[in-house]
Amino acid sequence: MSDNRSHDTVPLLEVTDLTIGYVTESGERVVLVDSVCLRLEAGEVLCLVGESGSGKSVTMLAVLGLLTPPLTVFSGSVKFRGRELVGADETTLRRLRGAELGMVFQDPMTSLNPVRRVGTQIERALAIHQRLDAKTRRRRVVELLAEVGIPQPEQRSRAFPHEWSGGMRQRAVIAMAMANDPAVLIADEPTTALDVTIQAQLMDVLATARARSGAGMVLITHDLGLVAQHADRVAIMYAGRVVETGTVWQVFDDATHPYTRGLQRSLLGQAGAEAKGRAYAIPGSPPAPAARPRGCGFAPRCEFPGKASECATATPVLVASNAGHAIACPPARAVTGQEAWS
Repeated sequence: MSDNRSHDTVPLLEVTDLTIGYVTESGERVVLVDSVCLRLEAGEVLCLVGESGSGKSVTMLAVLGLLTPPLTVFSGSVKFRGRELVGADETTLRRLRGAELGMVFQDPMTSLNPVRRVGTQIERALAIHQRLDAKTRRRRVVELLAEVGIPQPEQRSRAFPHEWSGGMRQRAVIAMAMANDPAVLIADEPTTALDVTIQAQLMDVLATARARSGAGMVLITHDLGLVAQHADRVAIMYAGRVVETGTVWQVFDDATHPYTRGLQRSLLGQAGAEAKGRAYAIPGSPPAPAARPRGCGFAPRCEFPGKASECATATPVLVASNAGHAIACPPARAVTGQEAWS
């Protein structure tokens, strides 16, 4: 994990009050991501955590300028090294995507073109952003595949995606994302549907690639185990908003928001789970974007013993408690984490 860094310098990536959604045929505005603020420093790992539909992937697609209609950025800012990306023209974004901003997409089964050889696809990423001759590009492809742990990389580079296993395809996607040594790497659920051994290997591959290039990484995941092992800082998202953020130690050792607490309690092996014979599950389910409640989006599912009336009427904002640990929950801020759940 990286050391704490000064916030006096321009961050590598800065998202400020980003709001994303779409407009229905009747003219109603539906918000998917609401006033999200994130910050990534060079060499740092920021983990976005939350249930499906919380807005994690949509936020990062907006960073890359890859939102597809009818999704659009309603307001807010995305800055890469101080340069505004919201509203940037497609030519500018194409120069950045793949070169300075790399993306490991969620599903390796569909991230690769099935009718083109794997090596050709990785080579294309090099050809777009670097002036290399064909021989040098092919040699670099073999080096990249070797770096991500592909056996017989030269031979494998000539194979088609269907000839590779799921874990190998994910390695190929990582190689493609890291081909041009991007400054920011966004990994969207990179270990989904893989067994734990392959998961560990892939995370080692990502760590090695980042160490070589010095890239900062945004890791989108549901796996709190991965977060504990690899994160420097964590942002917990629910119903399109960041509800708690801080260093990995602050969020794990002093989790205060009821949603964060619920996620932690749902882990197998937590105290009380074995005694009851089953794992804890947060009651209810996340609301659809068009049906989010007024006030706190988590209020209908919240088990906080002293919920305030304002939870049902006012949307809570992130307020820093100490050393950058911020919580969007007025009742939780009124007492310590342990007192709130005693």
